[in-house]
Amino acid sequence: KFSVCAGSNLLQSIYAQGKKEGVNSVDDVQGVEVKRQLAEEKDMLYGLQHACKSLAVGKKLQETTNDVFCSYHFFEVLIYEYFNAVLINERDKDGNFLELGKEFILAPNDHFNNLPVNISLSDVQVPTNMYNKDPAIVNGVYWSESLNKVFVDNFDRDPSLIWQYFGSAKGFFRQYPGIKWEPDENGVIAFDCRNRKWYIQAATSPKDVVILVDVSGSMKGLRLTIAKQTVSSILDTLGDDDFFNIITYNEELHYVEPCLNGTLVQADRANKEHFREHLDKLFAKGIGMLDIALNEAFNILSDFNHTGQGSICSQAIMLITDGAVDTYDTIFAKYNWPERKAADSPMVPLIQ
Repeated sequence: KFSVCAGSNLLQSIYAQGKKEGVNSVDDVQGVEVKRQLAEEKDMLYGLQHACKSLAVGKKLQETTNDVFCSYHFFEVLIYEYFNAVLINERDKDGNFLELGKEFILAPNDHFNNLPVNISLSDVQVPTNMYNKDPAIVNGVYWSESLNKVFVDNFDRDPSLIWQYFGSAKGFFRQYPGIKWEPDENGVIAFDCRNRKWYIQAATSPKDVVILVDVSGSMKGLRLTIAKQTVSSILDTLGDDDFFNIITYNEELHYVEPCLNGTLVQADRANKEHFREHLDKLFAKGIGMLDIALNEAFNILSDFNHTGQGSICSQAIMLITDGAVDTYDTIFAKYNWPERKAADSPMVPLIQ
């Protein structure tokens, strides 16, 4: 029995076969090294298994979402009480539950870092700047209730799953297991699923973007501060599949990162943080010559497109300015002429 369990018979037969084939030595392998290699292979297999499970879970959620959404009839007037993640378990001064804040049972769960959660239900977070009872929100929350069963079934089948969620184009965020969200000291929850990297990458195709920032004298003070924040917000919307560069302009062009003159870089976290650091060095002076900046931006996108890198087809110029003195029709006619639609270079929209 021991020889069968330990595999000694198998080892003997392999050794005998080796001698027959001219192999007459056995390498000395340290037990610690074998253990390490086995551990690595086990981790790899677990990772692959977990990835396959995650793909299956995501596919099931996607199929259910598509089926329910396509068959749903929008109600102009819909009164529906849902579990709002901020309002659940909240009461008014008379001790009554707030509207959209019904009782929602929460219990600490080791699997979710001992946070109080409800593994039977999901709940919904709506951004602070959106109306909880907007018809688009209420309808979306109503039809997405069908995801509850999918969430629970997924977790029953694979208890190693952690968070499952659905982000809507309308702004609401359905999360399983249900959990209570706490606003900051100002009563605000800034989270909006549509600004998250995973949402943006799923909802948009890869793109090449040149950001033009007006740093002429009229942009001094608060306007330049707002411009810097706007650029930072644009960077937040870019993912690893996107490419970008930032150019400032007055009478002259200035690349925010001079070492990356005339090209685009991948919008990964390191590059975006690097550019953000350079934004603090911007200052306003002189006259804004937008025509020079536009020509440079179009040329960069055209050249980058022909390298075969980046998005190939989806390109845009983002313009951050307090106003333009011309429509620059000749520039757009040169680069975005209708006859070029079928050519190698794509049409490039200007977003101001």
